[in-house]
Amino acid sequence: MKAFRVAAFCLMAALVATGTSASAQQPDNSVPQPMREKMFPLDVSYVAVSLNGRPFPGERPAVMLDSNFRLRGFAGCNNYSAIAYPQLEQGIAVGPFALTKRSCEREIMNAEQAFLLALRTAQKWDTNGPTLTISGPNGEIRLERSL
Repeated sequence: MKAFRVAAFCLMAALVATGTSASAQQPDNSVPQPMREKMFPLDVSYVAVSLNGRPFPGERPAVMLDSNFRLRGFAGCNNYSAIAYPQLEQGIAVGPFALTKRSCEREIMNAEQAFLLALRTAQKWDTNGPTLTISGPNGEIRLERSL
């Protein structure tokens, strides 16, 4: 028994001398840690800031995806709704729109059509603080969180 105590004491002394302890091993930082998958912000309202870097004329479009995957909002002239599904690796699939039939000035209607086309064909999304970016082959929409 005395030999066991001496061996344990020597082991502890060796660990202290090297600056480590048996109970507090440092993690191996050479192994990359897996990144956590981002979650699409459900039940959060966003207002569009720009489409392909250009601001919207008139009243800015709005977007919200609720927990039932119903996408709804204001497109610049008309209200819209659709089904949208966030997918793995920050993908998104947006279904066909249901729209109101209001008519506005040509510039507003053109901006609305471009916004809806970019939203309908969106393939990827990303968040960075209060900013949500939705992008696809027909453009990139930058949105900011609203009240």
